[in-house]
Amino acid sequence: MSGTRRAWWLRRDLLIWLMLPLLAVVAATGAVGTFTAQRLTDKAFDRWLLDTARSVAAQVRFTDGKARIDLPAATEAVLGYDEIDQVYFSVSEAGHLLAGQHGIPQTGTRQASYHAGQAYDAFYAGHPVRVAAAHIPGASEDSNVLVLVAETTRKRQRAQSEVLMMLVPVGALLLAAAAAIGFAVRRTLNPLEAIAARWNERSHASLQPIAADDMPRELMPFATALNDLLARIRAMLAREQQFAATVAHQLRTPLAGLQLGVTRAAEAGDLAGSRQVLGELGHTVQRTARLVQQLLALGRLDPEVRGNLSFVPTDIVALAHDVGSTFLEFAAARSVTLELDAPAQPVVVQLQPELFSEALGNLLDNALRYTPAGGQVLIEFDAAQPSLSVSDNGPGVPDDRREAVFERFVRGQHVEGEGSGLGLAIVRDIATLHDATVTLSRSASGGACVTIRFKREGNEEPTPA
Repeated sequence: MSGTRRAWWLRRDLLIWLMLPLLAVVAATGAVGTFTAQRLTDKAFDRWLLDTARSVAAQVRFTDGKARIDLPAATEAVLGYDEIDQVYFSVSEAGHLLAGQHGIPQTGTRQASYHAGQAYDAFYAGHPVRVAAAHIPGASEDSNVLVLVAETTRKRQRAQSEVLMMLVPVGALLLAAAAAIGFAVRRTLNPLEAIAARWNERSHASLQPIAADDMPRELMPFATALNDLLARIRAMLAREQQFAATVAHQLRTPLAGLQLGVTRAAEAGDLAGSRQVLGELGHTVQRTARLVQQLLALGRLDPEVRGNLSFVPTDIVALAHDVGSTFLEFAAARSVTLELDAPAQPVVVQLQPELFSEALGNLLDNALRYTPAGGQVLIEFDAAQPSLSVSDNGPGVPDDRREAVFERFVRGQHVEGEGSGLGLAIVRDIATLHDATVTLSRSASGGACVTIRFKREGNEEPTPA
């Protein structure tokens, strides 16, 4: 896919980032060595050429305002003799050749200046030469004598090669270092390959922790993180298995009741009997639907999903009004008064509206079911310490049972047989996801009072419920 990031090789990247500096060192060493070798040989041979030029210049004499030079044949032979290179010279004044060969270049490339004169590269007689130029004053103020000594570059090249050969051991050491780096990288990454091999040998269904005792210290954080992930997966699977078992157990009874009701309706001898059974079936279907809704709510309340929830500033007064309005018909059917004591100002907290509506719905459902006919269920708020409470004047919950009723499938003592024991457990789990606390106390009228308290947040604008 176009958006998929390509896999990369740790071994390759390590080799690249270790070898690149080494190659840079090799290249720099070669460049510096070549430059140094050329500079050293140039200096040595240039000075010899300039000394030769000065020696020739010392033979110049001025007679009758003219420069003259008389070099013995033996001296010229010495100047031209060399086992390796060919040496040329010329002495001229104002462009007039006094001695030596014609046409030696008077300018060139790679010029170098010395106290005794200049040296530069040029071509002469079809060969590359190094030329040394020395100037001496002429017979008049506006003239001078130019002495040029040129030599082919074979000795220089040999000398430079010999200097560069001294760098061969350095290059060999660098190559050995490169080989050592490659070996070290492979050896260092071998534990990763061994770990991968061990993991591949494990069963695909195994979620047991990875043994980290024989791992390098650098891999310990990775192994710890992986084991933590495996532990969370095991816990998640355990919760899913428990949830599946709970669903199967809780639905068994109502489904059996539905099956029995259908059988009774089929066996009823008259229409009145069938209607009575169908009425009971309708009541069972309602309770089963409520149970399924609660079980689905429980399935959403895994603590691991908190980071994926979207919390927004919400006015819990407006939210409670909307949720409470859906229970007015149920309250009227049970002859119970449902009231909401709304404060003058909104009570804004950070919450997930759908989940909190589910929690409030469970509180109202519990309160209405446990409150006798003629009773009252009251929703109240506290803006100073953001909280919501639902109280009734039912039988209440004994002190020693107030913690237990928040466990799943635990029901109060005064039960008519309709509840599943999940309502308060759902309320507690939803409150936990909101970093809120839930307490159960005795109401002013002697019934139960469930209070959800939120952490105080900064002043925020409410989101319409």
